[in-house]
Amino acid sequence: MGKTNNLVIVESPSKAKTIGQYLGPGYTVKASMGHLRDLPKSKMGVDIEHNFEPQYIPVRGKEALIKELKADAAKAETVYLATDPDREGEAISWHLKELLSLPDDKAQRVTFNEITKKVVKDSIQHPRDIDYDLVDAQQARRILDRIVGYELSPLLWKKVRRGLSAGRVQSVATRLVVDRENEIRAFQPREYWSLDVTLNRVGKPGSFVAHYYGSPKKRELENEEQTNSVIADITGKEFTVTDVKKAEKKRSSAPPFTTSTLQQEASRKLGFTPKKTMMVAQQLYEGVEIAGEGTTGLITYMRTDSLRLSDEAMDAAADFICSRYGENYYYGSHHVFKTKSGAQDAHEAIRPSHVELEPERVRESLTSDQYKLYKLIWSRFLATQMANAVFDTVSIDCECAGHVFRASHQSMRFPGFIAVYEEGRDDDGEAVGSPLPDLAAGDKAVSVKNEKAQHFTQPPARYTEATLVKAMEEKGVGRPSTYAATVSTIQDREYVIKQDKRLAPTPLGEIVTGLMMERFNDIIDVEFTANMESRLDAVEEGKQQWQSLLAEFYDGFSKELKDAEEALEGVRLKVPEEETDEICELCGRKMVIKTGRFGRFLACPGFPDCRNTKPLVEHMPGRCPKCGSGMLKRKSKKGYAYYACEKGAECGFMTWDVPTAEDCPECGQTLFKKAGKGRNKPFCVNENCSKFLPEDQRGYYKKKTSETAEGAEPTEEPEKKPKKTAAKKTTAKKTTKTTTKKTTAKKKEA
Repeated sequence: MGKTNNLVIVESPSKAKTIGQYLGPGYTVKASMGHLRDLPKSKMGVDIEHNFEPQYIPVRGKEALIKELKADAAKAETVYLATDPDREGEAISWHLKELLSLPDDKAQRVTFNEITKKVVKDSIQHPRDIDYDLVDAQQARRILDRIVGYELSPLLWKKVRRGLSAGRVQSVATRLVVDRENEIRAFQPREYWSLDVTLNRVGKPGSFVAHYYGSPKKRELENEEQTNSVIADITGKEFTVTDVKKAEKKRSSAPPFTTSTLQQEASRKLGFTPKKTMMVAQQLYEGVEIAGEGTTGLITYMRTDSLRLSDEAMDAAADFICSRYGENYYYGSHHVFKTKSGAQDAHEAIRPSHVELEPERVRESLTSDQYKLYKLIWSRFLATQMANAVFDTVSIDCECAGHVFRASHQSMRFPGFIAVYEEGRDDDGEAVGSPLPDLAAGDKAVSVKNEKAQHFTQPPARYTEATLVKAMEEKGVGRPSTYAATVSTIQDREYVIKQDKRLAPTPLGEIVTGLMMERFNDIIDVEFTANMESRLDAVEEGKQQWQSLLAEFYDGFSKELKDAEEALEGVRLKVPEEETDEICELCGRKMVIKTGRFGRFLACPGFPDCRNTKPLVEHMPGRCPKCGSGMLKRKSKKGYAYYACEKGAECGFMTWDVPTAEDCPECGQTLFKKAGKGRNKPFCVNENCSKFLPEDQRGYYKKKTSETAEGAEPTEEPEKKPKKTAAKKTTAKKTTKTTTKKTTAKKKEA
């Protein structure tokens, strides 16, 4: 390397490849592979008595890389520290400066909100010094979490179970799940009734359905007696249309993605976990090899809480919309969204780096997951700069015997942004109603049908990973960079498990949360944790000294820790076992759920007298089409899910298709659907039914295998359809020709 060379250090090889391509000769780009210096794992590594002095050491296993970077840095004229544009990235750059012994005039900090040629070159031309306020904020967070983890976890080991851990943010996230479960348990359902009437116009064609509204003010029917009373009042009497309201309703697009909303939407629409969403987004940010474009960063930085968009990006979107969809689909000006108060607003919202790179244009260069997430981000961004959707709404009130019934309908007049993107919802969407006849006040109608139905209010739903992230964001718990890791951690620690795609606390999680609430109320308090995040933000802004923040926290925490150890002297909390309905066939006891090295399993509570164990299976809806028994979800040796009759080898039925709660309208047997993500249409597997769908028409692509013996585990997993590339097609043709020649030769020999 020549003396005039410049060294650029980033975190990952893919990022290094993209940036190296943009900078060209004169720059050597190397990857640090993440942190090269950190607190030791074997001890706390923080000198609490001496102003919380951290004891950083080189990360084990990276000695060769550190030596290589030191040699490269010594030969370079300037070292550009180009780690991610957030607190952690700033801290990594500072650690690199210290580890490589770089003088201030040689170490230059550069950041890229998006990895494009223009931004990379502009950033290199305008470097800055390391922001030590950002570094201090990250140090404070790291040391704060280290103190909580290394001083609180040993107490959990002694009082609950070995191997447990506690964390400042993860403990609050677990509490949110536990609190929601307690709400569900305490919920008392309340009865209510609905009443719909089908009305025919008098003297004119046209019928419609109206729903009971009130008498005449809005009123809820609380029981069947009230409902029957209304029915008795209106039976045999005419309805009069008293009010017809027609209006235009406009709906604007959802704002561009932040970290939180991206994780929520990817969960709703793609079935991605927050952890997977961030992993794929990182790949799109760092750069992907695009045919005809080279290595290209496709999205802006994905850890952000800002809704801000650059003027350049909005101008590019405007040009694209006008040329592709027409000027009437453009918003008309820059559509600016206001970032919520308290947001750091350090970076733009998440958007495509090049709006002209449409998802379909780059699809062949992306993996399936990359394509799905890129399309989601691209579509959402484009929609933000598109015109409002316009709907025509009509609401009709009909009165009979003092009771008001209401019918409403909504129809789209102009799709606007919906032509590109519509936000997903966690709850049921707004009902649009059926089309209504052209009615006017004073028109008469008669009832031809009454339909009453009993309902009960439902308890709050358990959190999904997406709604837990949303709750954390709303309550100020954690920051964009921590959401995915926190949700993943509480499941890895088995404080929370996923049941039917929703999060439920385990007995272990409830015991630990109860102990924390009793003895460490500040640590597990939502408001305290949110306030701590605000104080860390103050450190970043230079308004708070980081050691004083730690000192104030530790004064209260150390006292709580001492009091807890004294109060729990000689006490060990027992985690209740989760009893199941599964009966141990050896001794007749009800089996319990235990956790081992390989996850949860069923075990007999009679251990050590009875050592019977079984894999934990999940009961599915529907019935076995062979014998009518229940269906279970099991896993093959390779980890693939399949579905089998609960009678096992006695029945022998098993399938890759997923049993549903729906029955076939023709034969009454359970309907199945294709496994995998997406809204797959259910089908009937009964060969004697006219609705039967043969296996080869269910959408799977399977290798031909020998028949599986009844009661045995399937030997072949369903395969995904291979991508048809030009190379593969050519190979397939050659193979066919060779086989044909060999077959012909054999025939001649015969």
